[in-house]
Amino acid sequence: MKSNHVVIVGGGVIGSAIAYFLAAHPRFQGQVTVIERDPSYVQASSTLSASSIRQQFSTPVNIQMSQFGFAFLRDIQQTLSVPEHAPEVGLQERGYLYLASESGAAALQENHLVQQTQDVDVALLDRAALAQKFPWLHVDDLALGSLGVHGEGWFDGYALLMAFRRKARSLGVTYVQTEAQGFAHQAGRVHAVHLRDGSSLACDWAVNAAGAWARPLLQHTGFDLPVVGKKRDVFVVSSPAKTPDCPLVIDPSGLWFRPEGQFWLCGIPPEEDLDDVPLDVDHRQFDAVWQIIAMRVPGFEALRMQRAWAGYYEYNLFDQNAVLGPHPLLPNLMLANGFSGHGMQHSPAAGRGIAELIADGAYQSLDLSLLSAQRLLDQQPLIEKNVI
Repeated sequence: MKSNHVVIVGGGVIGSAIAYFLAAHPRFQGQVTVIERDPSYVQASSTLSASSIRQQFSTPVNIQMSQFGFAFLRDIQQTLSVPEHAPEVGLQERGYLYLASESGAAALQENHLVQQTQDVDVALLDRAALAQKFPWLHVDDLALGSLGVHGEGWFDGYALLMAFRRKARSLGVTYVQTEAQGFAHQAGRVHAVHLRDGSSLACDWAVNAAGAWARPLLQHTGFDLPVVGKKRDVFVVSSPAKTPDCPLVIDPSGLWFRPEGQFWLCGIPPEEDLDDVPLDVDHRQFDAVWQIIAMRVPGFEALRMQRAWAGYYEYNLFDQNAVLGPHPLLPNLMLANGFSGHGMQHSPAAGRGIAELIADGAYQSLDLSLLSAQRLLDQQPLIEKNVI
């Protein structure tokens, strides 16, 4: 074992991004091991995500993370290429369209002011402008829309995960198929990761990037991480409707939809939002989706579900923002949890940030200290208003 052994628990897109950025860091001298219990990623949020990216957040730090993420995706063929393979993530720069009724227009305008300070290319459209730009959209009950002009869209999340993983391994990162059970610590330092078979993996640094399964790993560390798995259903639908130039649309009801080839993806938050329930699709949800989406796009009255799946948001109950940085009691245990639905798009920034904390001792590229666990102890939430 080299002088610095970093063990990352969780080989999804967050853990693999951290592994890549560490291995590629010019000042990191050490060994990186990633523990992943299921390399098929059947239940991983990374593979079950709708894999979209936006800059229309209400907090500058999330905007900045997305800006780096979008630039990273644009350059991914060069950055994450390995011999005989250049990754392709199918980035579609189609924008997000947030819709608001009269009651929600003020919040949309407030968010717009924040976005302008961060040079987000976003346009506010009144009802007439919405009807002109998107004639297939029902707008009579709307007051305002916020459209991302550049730097937003969607991509192939599984391809991004595989690109991070493939590049990390090419740089010497080791992936181990096993299940972590917790962190062994003494005198304020983590020294090993406990494994399910009763053995331990020694480390100088540890990272909790276990997604929706992160909280139990910290059970004996003196810090209760308020992160749970919130199930979200995604439906793939077909229709004879035409929606030219369709962005990712967020309805005032919480419904979202976007095109995917000849189909559309859509979903809506459940009325009863339970924690850590099994990943079984609730087909009753589709009835609610159909009623709203057919009202918003009249052409969707003729709609057929083709397939569906369910995945977890690793949801931060405290303020719906990521928890990034050192464990409050164990400084060599890094947390990368609670992204609340935007982990895929923020994985490049999170990966780079955690790598800098380990290799440099501080953030160098983008200050993510507002996302530290200390805000939970201080009871000072960093509220993100635009959570989908």
